Amino acid sequence: MSCFTFLKVMMVLFNLTIVIGGGVLLGIGIWVSVDSGSFLNIFGPLSTSVMQFVNVGYLLIAIGAVLFVLGFLGCCGAQKESKCLLIMFFSIVLIIFIIEVAAAVVALVYTSLAEIILQGTVVQLLKTQYNKTSDVTTVWDTTMKDLKCCGLSNYTDFNDSYYMTHHSGMYPPFCCNSSDPCSATVAEKSKVPGCFPQLLSEIRRNAGVVGGVAAGICALEIAAMVVAMYLYCRLDEK
Repeated sequence: MSCFTFLKVMMVLFNLTIVIGGGVLLGIGIWVSVDSGSFLNIFGPLSTSVMQFVNVGYLLIAIGAVLFVLGFLGCCGAQKESKCLLIMFFSIVLIIFIIEVAAAVVALVYTSLAEIILQGTVVQLLKTQYNKTSDVTTVWDTTMKDLKCCGLSNYTDFNDSYYMTHHSGMYPPFCCNSSDPCSATVAEKSKVPGCFPQLLSEIRRNAGVVGGVAAGICALEIAAMVVAMYLYCRLDEK
């Protein structure tokens, strides 16, 4: 078997795996979007940490769709020996790789700024959507119950919120260590910590795994680009 034929077969099998993986992610994304409660119950505190910052269902649907299309292009491009499909595959992988590198650099350089933006976004979400939107309410109820925390920074994140407006000025019961109605006085005495430090701790605890997976994905992307370009160039010789 020649090198070209071997790489062509490997390219087809590799991208077929990507197609299947993309389909699985699409299915999981739809499941999470429809039934986020089951997702939270299965994956526990880490899932609640992630869902504070991104809509996991829509994110998985987007990633699954991209992977499905990418795998289809690579698989068909190699099988049919189509230069057009191969160069499209190469270009998309290159764009994704550049975006990943840029995102990693921004995350490392502007960590503090990213945290400030996240805090402002999530607090606004708490004020306007908690106890109003079922998905947001489920995620935060699970988070505050499991981590024994209140709000993002503390109970004051609920000041002038939709929840307080519809509960006679009271705070969520998670903000108080008392069976009494959770008023501002009781919440202040309870000193229940905010969820943000604990959420960051959960994410950082798994940073090594995430970093390893990211490095592996980048290596696969580079290998895929090299193989796609090799096949593309060899087609000129056939």
